[in-house]
Amino acid sequence: MFSIDGYGRAGQSLAALAILLTLVLPPSVFGQQAGIDPQAEKLLRASTDFLAGLKRFSIDTQSTLEVVLVSGQKIQLDNDTRVSVQRPNKLRAERTGVVDQFFWYDGRSFTQYNPGEKVYATIAAPGSLEEMLDFARTRLDVVAPASDLIYKNAYEILTEGAATGFVVGKGLIEGVRCDHLSFRAPHVDLQIWIQDGRQPLPRKMVITTKDVDNAPQFAVVMKKWDLAPKFTDNIFRFKPPKGVRQVEFSLVDSSAGSTK
Repeated sequence: MFSIDGYGRAGQSLAALAILLTLVLPPSVFGQQAGIDPQAEKLLRASTDFLAGLKRFSIDTQSTLEVVLVSGQKIQLDNDTRVSVQRPNKLRAERTGVVDQFFWYDGRSFTQYNPGEKVYATIAAPGSLEEMLDFARTRLDVVAPASDLIYKNAYEILTEGAATGFVVGKGLIEGVRCDHLSFRAPHVDLQIWIQDGRQPLPRKMVITTKDVDNAPQFAVVMKKWDLAPKFTDNIFRFKPPKGVRQVEFSLVDSSAGSTK
């Protein structure tokens, strides 16, 4: 059994903190009207347009995925990622933690390497980042880290189906002053924190899946941005380590919903 002095007192402290926060948040947050606040749209568009205009960048993130057990208990799984992008057609992504996966895209082929299983797969891929990300998602059932932010139409992707959107207020993420925005769509809620100033970089996102029991969340903190990285072409090309074997991707038949 959990002791009263442990989780009981912690629960009381959290409840008290929640009450305090209701006093400092603006009243408008608790009674949102339908539609997207023009200021929320302006802030998010400024961020996604800024990212779309970058020729190259790298980003380090820390993400937390909630999994809901049959009992209803939530388990959090953590991963670190590093993503390097060079437009129009180069990407490298590294995901480590609960799952270790590495991805390479050099404008011609896409490779996924799973070091724990000592296997990799390579396949011919379309010639642009957006086309490759679509191909990986729909035909390979692979979602590269931070992929939604890489698209040039990231605003439309992030707000797809959104019925409301508003500015919650200010926040501090990793010591950086941010605008905190919230958007609500039929199946998901999105929160995003965008850095103040001339470089409106996203600093944190929280996605709540509402049509799953107990509404699990996926949270990602953008810990470090580099907007002027020095890349060589070699970092976007996969060289198989010794002792690994090549396997084939299982392609998803998008028309039939099956694999082949």
